[in-house]
Amino acid sequence: MSIVEKMDRDITVGIITVSDTRTKETDKGGNLIYDYLTNGDLNVVVQDKHRHIVKDSVSEIRGVITTILDDVDVVITTGGTGIAERDVTIEAVKYFFHKEVEGFGELFRMLSYTEDIGSRSLLSRAVMGTHHNKLIVSLPGSTGAIKLGMEKLILKELNHLVYELNKDA
Repeated sequence: MSIVEKMDRDITVGIITVSDTRTKETDKGGNLIYDYLTNGDLNVVVQDKHRHIVKDSVSEIRGVITTILDDVDVVITTGGTGIAERDVTIEAVKYFFHKEVEGFGELFRMLSYTEDIGSRSLLSRAVMGTHHNKLIVSLPGSTGAIKLGMEKLILKELNHLVYELNKDA
């Protein structure tokens, strides 16, 4: 029996693309995350009202997370995780963390190093954390990073993560 069957419900996910330039039509990262979530074996629901594109702004990112957090089990952001001055996604999402899942960032950077971009992986600030019984994940904006994070980590553990966050609720 799968963990989702134990929960007797779908996993609801919100997707937030952080970008000053993307539109719904050019949002390769958000669309890729959506495709991974909805075309696999997981029981995942992503409603249009839970897909957003926001500017690189702490207040805008926090505002959208606040708006959707009560309606979803998981929030996945993409973009704004680098070290440039305007990359503020991590500062925005960590505000919500009750617990940081350090292993996610560590594994993501290790996999990025060994399978994708080599030593440039040290620039990644990908993070995962919990907010009560919700999960928040921040991935870099490149499609290579999204593919790596979704295939190697998130899709493999999403059922278990959501189950663990809700087993005592």
